[in-house]
This record gives sequence, C-alpha cells and structure tokens, in this order.
Amino acid sequence: MKAIWNGEVIAQSQDTVVAEGTHYFPLESIEDDYFIPSDTHTTCPRKGEASYLSLSVHGKLNPDAAWFYPNPKDEAYHIKDRVAFGKGVEIVE
Repeated sequence: MKAIWNGEVIAQSQDTVVAEGTHYFPLESIEDDYFIPSDTHTTCPRKGEASYLSLSVHGKLNPDAAWFYPNPKDEAYHIKDRVAFGKGVEIVE
C-alpha cells in the first residue's frame, strides 16, 4: 500500500493494518522529511488519545493529515506505532 499526497509517496508498506476501514501504516514506513509534529490531540472512546502530524510537501501544508495512537486502549493495541491518513491523502495498492 502507498499513501500519496501532493504528488509524493509519503508512506509505503505491505504491512498495513485496517481498523474501521482505515489503513494504518507502520511508523517506520513514513517518509520523515514530509511530516511535522502537531499539537493537536483528540480522543476516541474505543482507541484512546490520538496525536497528529501535519504534512509539508513541495511547499504545501496539510495540517493534521495524519494521526497515530501512541498509547492505544487494549482493544486497539494492534494499531500502536502505526499512522493513518486523511484530508486528501490517497491510499493505493
């Protein structure tokens, strides 16, 4: 699977996990140069607290386009150390 935004592959892995219809990529599969830590956090009653990352590709910013659960609840432990994408990021095989 590949995650693509603004013409660049920002993550690539054959080891994604699908949770609630969303592909979660291993943290080590992301292209670090495109990601900026965000101060945004949200809470999911099933998964726990999410932390966010913004994307910066070719001078274009996509705030909070990626998220991960550093300490997920037990029922979501399978997505620990994995990143999901939204906000226009295309997921393709």
